[in-house]
Amino acid sequence: MSKVSDPIADYLTRVRNAILAKHRVVDIPASSIKKEMTKILMDKGYILNFKFEEEQGYQGNIKIALKYNPETKVSAIKGLKRISKPGLRQYCNGDNIPRVLNGLGIAIISTSKGVITDKEAREQNVGGEVLCYVY
Repeated sequence: MSKVSDPIADYLTRVRNAILAKHRVVDIPASSIKKEMTKILMDKGYILNFKFEEEQGYQGNIKIALKYNPETKVSAIKGLKRISKPGLRQYCNGDNIPRVLNGLGIAIISTSKGVITDKEAREQNVGGEVLCYVY
């Protein structure tokens, strides 16, 4: 098993690849930040469902049920974009939180108040590391 240098980019890539391959479910190695990101995707209606599979002495897995339009078979997620990378971290303060597609998408931000969306960060006036855009 190889060590992934950027687990969040790996998470986004796995979801992106599963959507391109029209998979119903995608398996991702779990971590607390990925669990929080998955909860946000669920709350905002980008995925159908998720399940955390815990294993003893191991981080476990996240099973994500992807969401597609029943008629057109188009995914609810149009794009996933990693913003802050290990080589170049991207931070924002409470005043300059990015807007994704003029508010149609969401930015997931890791703040001192936890992993939250750009809208929640604006309401709470907190900044942090801009993890990714989802639209």
